[in-house]
Amino acid sequence: MNRREFVKNSLAGAAALAAPQIVRAEARTTINFVPHADLASLDPVWTTADITRNFSLAVYDTLYGYDAEFRAQPQMVQTHTTEDSGTQWDLTLRDGLKFDDGAPVLARDCVATIRRWAKRYPLGQALMARTDELSAVSDRVIRFRLKKPFPLLPDALAEPYCSVMPEQLAKTDSFEQIKEAIGSGPFKFVASERIPGQRVVFEKNPDYVPRGDGKPSFSAGPKVVYVDRVVWNFVQDPSTDSAALAQGEVDWWENPTIDLIPQLKRNKDLVITVKDRTGEIGCLRFNLGSDLAPIAPVR
Repeated sequence: MNRREFVKNSLAGAAALAAPQIVRAEARTTINFVPHADLASLDPVWTTADITRNFSLAVYDTLYGYDAEFRAQPQMVQTHTTEDSGTQWDLTLRDGLKFDDGAPVLARDCVATIRRWAKRYPLGQALMARTDELSAVSDRVIRFRLKKPFPLLPDALAEPYCSVMPEQLAKTDSFEQIKEAIGSGPFKFVASERIPGQRVVFEKNPDYVPRGDGKPSFSAGPKVVYVDRVVWNFVQDPSTDSAALAQGEVDWWENPTIDLIPQLKRNKDLVITVKDRTGEIGCLRFNLGSDLAPIAPVR
């Protein structure tokens, strides 16, 4: 298996493959990946943690996706139409979409997902504040009737936190964590092999059908999977991670510490590259709700 080709072409793998304890690859079709953190939650609505976002990009799918230029592109949506000067949007799902338990993805699943996500996320809240009606007019068609035009509708639904899940899960209170992960993405979460604090396992979803057009680009385009399994091996000690990578016990270390980069670069068998160029920055803001307002940390 060509690891570089996997990195290049499998967004889902690149976005969210992680697991705990360091072990040798179980098979040629297994990727052993060291993530930056352990997976504490399966719910992309309940938390904004990057590790859950990455998990979601592997297990779930979204109605739209962002390409490398951050333009929203149809993902689970086959096509959309607008009427009445942009105040009605009809989104038609791709044919043949299934959840990893074999059930078909229906418009009502998407409606329930959108409603739950929109209660927690600002762009979703802005969208729903402008929405008079959100409904499933058929099994494959989602309809928005808006108070006024909202051109950013595809951008809102492209957020990875708006991960489509079955209606019964999406009806969970948005301030309560879901307890299981059922998605329609390129990978299935193998709950039986989960070791909290150490190991997360994914298997290729045989029911996943990639988009037939376009090319992989960030979270948009066909998500083509070239491996059968991905194992996230979370190890807190960077020296252990580095040694395991150098010895071929793991295939991919997501976030090596800066002080170890020079050492890793001296190994000609390793490729050191930046996969996420968006970056992050921490900030503090004043809470102006009272005269003696504390400083609240914001991520």
